[in-house]
Amino acid sequence: MSSRWYPGKKIITNVGREVLRGSRLLSTSAAPSFSPKTTVTTLPSGMRVATENTNMPTATIGVFIDAGSRYENEKNNGTAHFLEHMAFKGTSRRTRYDLELEVENMGAHLNAYTSREQTVYYAKCFAHDIERSTDILSDILIHSRLHKKDVEAERSVILREAEEVAQNLQEVVFDELHMAVFDGTPLSYTILGPEKNIKSITRDDLADYIKTHYKGNRMVIAASGGVDHSQVVELASKYFGQPPSSSGEEYVIKGKYVPCEKMLVEERMERVSGAICVEGVSWTHEDNLAMMVTNTILGEFDRSRGLGLNAPSEMQLKVASIEGVFSFQSFNTCYKDTGLNGIYYQTEPKALRPLMNAVVEGWRWMAYDVDAETVEKGKRSLLTNLMLMLDGSTPVTEDIGRQLIFYGRRIPMEELKARVEAITVDSLREVCQKRLLNCKLATMIVGPALKDIPSNEEIEAALSR
Repeated sequence: MSSRWYPGKKIITNVGREVLRGSRLLSTSAAPSFSPKTTVTTLPSGMRVATENTNMPTATIGVFIDAGSRYENEKNNGTAHFLEHMAFKGTSRRTRYDLELEVENMGAHLNAYTSREQTVYYAKCFAHDIERSTDILSDILIHSRLHKKDVEAERSVILREAEEVAQNLQEVVFDELHMAVFDGTPLSYTILGPEKNIKSITRDDLADYIKTHYKGNRMVIAASGGVDHSQVVELASKYFGQPPSSSGEEYVIKGKYVPCEKMLVEERMERVSGAICVEGVSWTHEDNLAMMVTNTILGEFDRSRGLGLNAPSEMQLKVASIEGVFSFQSFNTCYKDTGLNGIYYQTEPKALRPLMNAVVEGWRWMAYDVDAETVEKGKRSLLTNLMLMLDGSTPVTEDIGRQLIFYGRRIPMEELKARVEAITVDSLREVCQKRLLNCKLATMIVGPALKDIPSNEEIEAALSR
């Protein structure tokens, strides 16, 4: 019941707390008046309850916790993910069998996932079963048995999952990239944790993580579909009670971007998988939306699919003409205090240098030559993708919970549209010049030993020429 997010898998609404007007920022108090569809109530414990009623026969309710692998340390790295697995092994009120049978008889779906900054538990059910689903969620979070025999049994499951992750080159590249570029801070930790930790994490470690991080003001209960806000507020109070609160900030060690050149040699590989990136921006940074548009314009390419029907970007055209490049994917990853902007790729060794040249030309094109028509297409595509991602109660619930964790509020779609529309070709070029051309690079390569690798210094010189 675990899923992990990496750049390119999922579009996340990266909207800050200000309203963009060209290259200027105005406070939200000066913005046009919008009527958010999301209703939010803060309980005395600091826990927030947020709902959006769409009058559907089904509903999704989730608990979003401001806690993930970046809140861990070297010794307990992997604990948040381990806890996610343990949540479904039974509680003081329900055995594992009882839990599975109850969910199945309801026709519901119960799931969870862990990221570097969040842990999420959610249930999708018929609208009339929202109370039973809330009861189950509170039970697995508050009353999980964490039995020692279950802890021991789950180690092998997580170790197998780690083996699967190690076979996924994209996951390997991004894990290795994070370890290098955020070296010395918890953002460098993998979500699953190292093998030695998976083998040594104890029941006490799991219980301590819950006690330390599952605090009221670091939790959001979000629901959408056929839900009534006052009912969900009552259910939250009834089943979650008054969990203790904390500032939360004492647990955050800020991520520090470290330029790097790293290569993991695997002689058995014929292809090269890698990433080239610069430091990105946080969720609430004023340049966030502009970088999302940039990411959309640069796009992706897969030789097995071709360029598709839409007009490709200059970078897509250049990459498609390089023999030996199998794919590339632009990514924009945001965290609370930093981020990564770059390109993930798969190529034959001989095409690596031409590909880096194409990246340089593509970034410079965005910074100096991208035209107004292309920017408008990028803005429309971004908005379309974001709206399509909100099709159904589960993605809407995820969007509500995520935004309340990162922004403190749900960004109305009308406001998001207005902010995207306000981006101009000049303001986008200015952001790209600042963010893509004048930053130190971080590169990560997995593949056979290579002789002719362009250095970061060489690429940076080409970008700034």
